[in-house]
Amino acid sequence: MATSLVTVLRSLFAVLASVMLITLLYTIFTDGLPFRLDLLTPWMAATLVDFYINIVPIAAWFFYKESNWISAALWIILLACFGSLTTCGYILLQLMKLSTKESEDPIYYVLLCHSNKYGVVNKHKHSPVLIARVLFSALGLLMLGTLLYTLFTDGSPFRKELFTPWMMATLIDFYINVTALSVWVAYKESSWISAVVWIVLLICFGSITTCVYIILQLWQLTSQDPIYLVLFKSGDRAESRCEGVLI
Repeated sequence: MATSLVTVLRSLFAVLASVMLITLLYTIFTDGLPFRLDLLTPWMAATLVDFYINIVPIAAWFFYKESNWISAALWIILLACFGSLTTCGYILLQLMKLSTKESEDPIYYVLLCHSNKYGVVNKHKHSPVLIARVLFSALGLLMLGTLLYTLFTDGSPFRKELFTPWMMATLIDFYINVTALSVWVAYKESSWISAVVWIVLLICFGSITTCVYIILQLWQLTSQDPIYLVLFKSGDRAESRCEGVLI
């Protein structure tokens, strides 16, 4: 069963990466480069804000996973430039590194950092958990404000003229990242019903849901807890602490 899950995840992210690459190349060849002012409509701008807020937690995970600042910075730059192509590529690399034993719980081990840089007690003056709560609250409010402003000033987004080739490519990019976040939510949630509800909300409200979900998970941690524990479901957190000390 575990081996089949690894195969499913590898196949899923390989297919998603291929879809995004084909979409990107097709859109460039048929509609030119995206760096044009005429493409930056109010709803395109709102979609880009939504997109970049949604990759903040993915970038934070990259930073946690990587053993040094240089490789972390490189992956985060690639994420900002190539979006879900980088997300899928990075996840595939982590899946390929799993040992036979780790493949028994692939999502846990893909999320887990295998260096000892987090094997110390948090002694920061300002708690990273508190900072993260403030950060994701601000990002959630930013997206809510952007959404309401664009609705009031430009009307509904469900208009045919808004669905330009680059808007479609951006939406595909966005929802591939949503798929990665949905896998994490499904892993975190204790029941399929709650997982489905959260995933539907992710699909409908994008980064607003992402921020709300992360804030709720952060409130399950104390201010002194290592912030990386937010990645893991409650049953895995004690084991994650031990991994952080022993690795």
